[in-house]
Amino acid sequence: MTAEWVIRVGQFLLSLSLLVILHELGHFIPARLFGARVEKFFLFFDYKFALFKKKIGDTIWGIGWIPLGGYVKIAGMVDESLDKAQLHQPPQPWEYRSKKAWQRLIIILGGITVNVILAVVIFIGLAWVYGENYLPNSGLRDGVFVVNETAGKAIGLQHGDKILTIDGKTIENFGEVNKELIYSAGKKIEIERAGQKLTLLAPQDIDQIIMRSGNPEVVAVRIPFFVGGFSDSVPFAREAGLREKDLIIGLEDMPIRYFDEFKSRIRNYAGDTVTIRFVRGSDTLMTSCKVGHNGLIGAVLGTLSYQDLERLGYYTFQTRKFTFLQAIPHGMRLAARMLGEYVRQFRLIFTSEGVKQVGSLGTMMKMFPTTWDWQAFWRLTAFLSLILAFVNLLPIPALDGGHAVFIVFEMITGRKPSEKFLERAQTVGMILLLVLMAYALGNDILKALSGRLF
Repeated sequence: MTAEWVIRVGQFLLSLSLLVILHELGHFIPARLFGARVEKFFLFFDYKFALFKKKIGDTIWGIGWIPLGGYVKIAGMVDESLDKAQLHQPPQPWEYRSKKAWQRLIIILGGITVNVILAVVIFIGLAWVYGENYLPNSGLRDGVFVVNETAGKAIGLQHGDKILTIDGKTIENFGEVNKELIYSAGKKIEIERAGQKLTLLAPQDIDQIIMRSGNPEVVAVRIPFFVGGFSDSVPFAREAGLREKDLIIGLEDMPIRYFDEFKSRIRNYAGDTVTIRFVRGSDTLMTSCKVGHNGLIGAVLGTLSYQDLERLGYYTFQTRKFTFLQAIPHGMRLAARMLGEYVRQFRLIFTSEGVKQVGSLGTMMKMFPTTWDWQAFWRLTAFLSLILAFVNLLPIPALDGGHAVFIVFEMITGRKPSEKFLERAQTVGMILLLVLMAYALGNDILKALSGRLF
């Protein structure tokens, strides 16, 4: 495993551990406040054995070896342990089932509540410490780079287009463009191309087209062609003397400012030999390079951060600063907006293409950067906390939302579901969750084998 992946895995495990511990504390604290005994509190699952465990008071605290979450075992509660022996005994005053319905509801929803509060607190802190850094959409003076050619062609987008409005809505932050494009089915997209304004119409199945392509981003900022490496199967760039970190600025007699310009023009010279101008350090050099019949020279595009692009003069980012009091409502609005965006995305799971994109730990791990970035870490942790809250709220037996549905039913009707019914519902819910987890893990494995995950 490379150092980059060690950093990525480390960030993911730290984030997951924080989320699990705080979520379970959300159940633990109200349970103890209402006098319910908590028998176990585990980070990760401890099937057959635990990496660490110690009993303090009535509770066994431990760390399991399966990093798929964690749990608290509350006495007298039908949970994932499916421990029926205790439930067949008369209820005890220190058991969950002996508590009033409203108390049980608070205990069940405690984890979700903590996850939402955590996300809001993190967003407030990020706004206060870092401010809000974004690239104005109007700052893309040379338009966009269409990175998803399939989706771009379906919409009618081309390299260099300036996206002005989507469904009449002006996009101020470029970071919002791709989010709006995936929901643009049947909507008008106003662009500027070569100084002229045009109106495009997104196809009705654009969301399916984007997901089928395997790349959720349709457009990106245009970037210069910094050589980041070389292909083992196409040797021409290396043979021509190009090195990593060279900046390609010309092809034959044409200046090259962006990678997409080079990619489009080099295809016209398939099978020929071309002259390439490039910058190495402070020197401008030239070399002759053969072009493969597939239009490739074997140079891999290097990655550049937004800070690099700003330093090189390609883009100017804006930063909005907040006082602590200003950061509070901003953090709350940002949490609400991101939760709303995730709910919109979640609906796509129930489509033919959306179900193929369901992922598990590998998909979440890939969200983290390969360099340690505290700002990115906390932002992703806040987003994952909102996801955890929403998923746990789903009315599926074995999830917090499923338990809450039965309690609300009891509060409305005055009739408590039988222990036998709750046991069966929990069993069905566990089976359903295991099937979904196996399917998501299978998707991750397929993505890894195809090179789309790692």
